Amino acid sequence: MRTIWKGAISFGLVSIPIKLFPATEDKNIKFRYLHKPCQAPLKYQRVCTACGQEVKQEDIVRGYEYEKNRFVIINEEDLEKIPDERTRTIDIIDFVALEEIDPIYFAKTYYLAPGEAGQKPYVLLHKAMEDTGKIAIAKVVIRNKESLAVIRGYKNLLVMETIFYPDEIRNPEQLPGFEREIKLQDNEVKMARELIENLSTHFKAEKYEDEYRKQLLEMIHAKIEGEQIAIPQVEEKGKVVDLMEALKASLEIAKKTTAEEKKSKKRKKASGE
Repeated sequence: MRTIWKGAISFGLVSIPIKLFPATEDKNIKFRYLHKPCQAPLKYQRVCTACGQEVKQEDIVRGYEYEKNRFVIINEEDLEKIPDERTRTIDIIDFVALEEIDPIYFAKTYYLAPGEAGQKPYVLLHKAMEDTGKIAIAKVVIRNKESLAVIRGYKNLLVMETIFYPDEIRNPEQLPGFEREIKLQDNEVKMARELIENLSTHFKAEKYEDEYRKQLLEMIHAKIEGEQIAIPQVEEKGKVVDLMEALKASLEIAKKTTAEEKKSKKRKKASGE
């Protein structure tokens, strides 16, 4: 795993040297566009919209569009003029309870590993947050962008998750379709709750997998091997117009599935699996 940032967590008068590593990876299957007759990859060129010429990397500058088709040029010297002593520190501002932060704020997760001579204060911060049930709110500058972040314990290490600022969260009141008040029947609410209870379980991450990616990879490998691709028939779901009918049908399926899972667990237990 490659270090993408080195610095320190500033915690009161304590400084904890750390290294930053990406905690997640995108496993989407990526395609390249090919020229159909040649089946060769396409090459994309940077072309100026004014003169139509291909532009070399050394002739590219940053521009901020402050009005339609009007730009102000920002170069490296301009960025260096902005004083920020925090470019190598993660400054803890507050400690809060994790449940106070809605998941909509969370953006990207990073592992924090202790740097040289940082082991003891690192473990101390992890232990203190674990004992108090708190997480840290911090600010950090990564790649010329100041981000709000939380630092929390994950297993036996610390992770940092960048979070959105409040003004980056779109106002849900601007969504269409929420103007009318909907009246719910008591039996509808009761049945919906019962359906949720029947489908409730403990979260186990290993239980979930990307079925679409799995089938796509199988198809790709079959094509590579020159095999016939079997396309499974997808059973169409019948339309249920009435809400109560949909709830009743869903509840029956959930109860049946739960009963079958319980029987399966009993069989496995009896056989010693």
